[in-house]
Amino acid sequence: MEALLRQSRTMCPFLKKTSPATLRSLSNSANVKHAAVGGGAMSNLQIIARRCPVMGKALSVQSGRNIASSALAGAFNGTRAYHTKPPRAKLHTTASKEAQAVDVQSLRREHVPFDPVVAKLNDDSPATTHQHGVAPHPPTAANFDYDGFYQNALDKKHKDKSYRYFNNINRLAQEFPRAHMSRPEDKVTVWCSNDYLGMGRNQHVLNKMHETLDKYGSGAGGTRNISGHNQHAVSLEKTLADLHAKEASLVFSSCYVANDATLATLGSKFPDCVILSDSMNHASMIQGIRHSGATKMVFKHNDVEDLENKLASLPRDVPKIIAFESVYSMCGSIGPIEEICDLAEKYGAITFLDEVHAVGMYGPNGAGVAEHLDYEIYANGGDTKGTVMDRIDIVTGTLGKAYGCVGGYIAGSAKMVDTIRSLAPGFIFTTSLPPATMAGAETAIKYQAGYLGDRRLQQLHTRMVKERLEAMDIPVMPNPSHIIPVLVGNAEVAKRASDLLLEKHQIYVQAINYPTVPVGQERLRITPTPGHIKEYRDHLCEALESVWQELGIKRTSDWAREGGFVGVGVQGAGVVEPLWTDEQLGLGQDVEAGRGEPLPALERVLEREQAVVKRAVGVGA
Repeated sequence: MEALLRQSRTMCPFLKKTSPATLRSLSNSANVKHAAVGGGAMSNLQIIARRCPVMGKALSVQSGRNIASSALAGAFNGTRAYHTKPPRAKLHTTASKEAQAVDVQSLRREHVPFDPVVAKLNDDSPATTHQHGVAPHPPTAANFDYDGFYQNALDKKHKDKSYRYFNNINRLAQEFPRAHMSRPEDKVTVWCSNDYLGMGRNQHVLNKMHETLDKYGSGAGGTRNISGHNQHAVSLEKTLADLHAKEASLVFSSCYVANDATLATLGSKFPDCVILSDSMNHASMIQGIRHSGATKMVFKHNDVEDLENKLASLPRDVPKIIAFESVYSMCGSIGPIEEICDLAEKYGAITFLDEVHAVGMYGPNGAGVAEHLDYEIYANGGDTKGTVMDRIDIVTGTLGKAYGCVGGYIAGSAKMVDTIRSLAPGFIFTTSLPPATMAGAETAIKYQAGYLGDRRLQQLHTRMVKERLEAMDIPVMPNPSHIIPVLVGNAEVAKRASDLLLEKHQIYVQAINYPTVPVGQERLRITPTPGHIKEYRDHLCEALESVWQELGIKRTSDWAREGGFVGVGVQGAGVVEPLWTDEQLGLGQDVEAGRGEPLPALERVLEREQAVVKRAVGVGA
């Protein structure tokens, strides 16, 4: 007993300052005003303990158990009424937290002063030990320092150079891809927008949105369950389901919400679910997995061997979700969709494919990379049974990037979509998208499904910029997509490079730092659009050359001397072919004629394509 008391004193400030004699007196004296469980009076020590933040909880739990035991003993002659825990409402998906012993010192209460009455109880002198009936007041602590917490969190972000600064960029619909800063006369060229095809200013889309806005107003009026369900939602979801050749779709306020809500709902409802997640998945998918409470297994980026090893370790009857992306937006890599479908079928898993940065950009109809992998079948109206897109169980996409609006969605089987509609809080309790937004998004989808000009031109501009930068020894991270990640490798330098481009060259390219990318892989992310004509491309390349020289940033040859890094300067690495082939872009004859000097050949194609696009835009106006 003495050993236990010595150990407890090191943790409890009350025990530390109270003598054994006082403790004995408090435990032996009773207070008739306070009844103990089971009858009788509580001791003064129990009364003091009830005020303690640690012991108070423990006594409450014990009291509850005693009451339950007494009641059951009377009703069932001491036998247990239940052999299992009663069911609990699973409103939240986080795991339950059981009561645990608390290290009081970690609560920083050891230096909190006691009340003067308690101070007397702590005195060992005979004059005070007999005052066993006096109970000390509970210790008091200062309020939590909220502002101090905020400041500390911000200081850490500033210290590691990952603090995020927002630039005031106001994109001009009539001067795309131009924008102005806080003052209308301060104009810049935007080179990092996710409005990949310039649909945010497309006249067909704007006309439809104006028409819908004037007729139906600015807002939806509520959730889908409360006046927010309308003909625009029904029509948009039908169009999205048709785009991906699925039975149904469901529209959310954003694809972040769509990913989070869908993974959280399925992961928490499937019994003993395991979610296998690519190591470079977007934060929305990571958050959804976290919210689900399901077991998570992370496989190496695009590594199907590692994925199979993890799948093989799981029982076949355990529900499994493989969550991955088609285009990884910060590095531009493409997921091995067909191979992952093979593994999903082999091991009884379902696939969850994020096509956010691919819808509108790939495939003859703009359905994404899964459609693009069977380009000829979809372009020529062939039998789509068994195609890669047909094999995907759940696809998610956005209306806010290539389609130039806002919102997200999922598409899949009718039963799966109805399950999410019925169970996902992220859908049920969110106000619906405005009618004008949904009408504009549907117009953009249909426009891109019937017109290849914008994405052909975007792909050609991407090729031009990549080839120019590679010729200049600027370190472009190789990939087959429309993303141009330029490696910097230092957070502070990346921020400075972005600032110089904006301040000296009137070019806006946002620096990408941790946690969006790993520390040491900081970069500039460039995204050409159909509007980035030769004048803008020349300006960008000249500005990057100036910034690289001024800041002494490593070039591709520098990375090569160090053995290469994240694909840059890797000796012996093969050429990464773009996902859009020459034939799909209609470049066969032009490239053949310009062999040996590909840049002039591409320029000729671009001039021709820009004339075609200009005529198409004119028809819409």
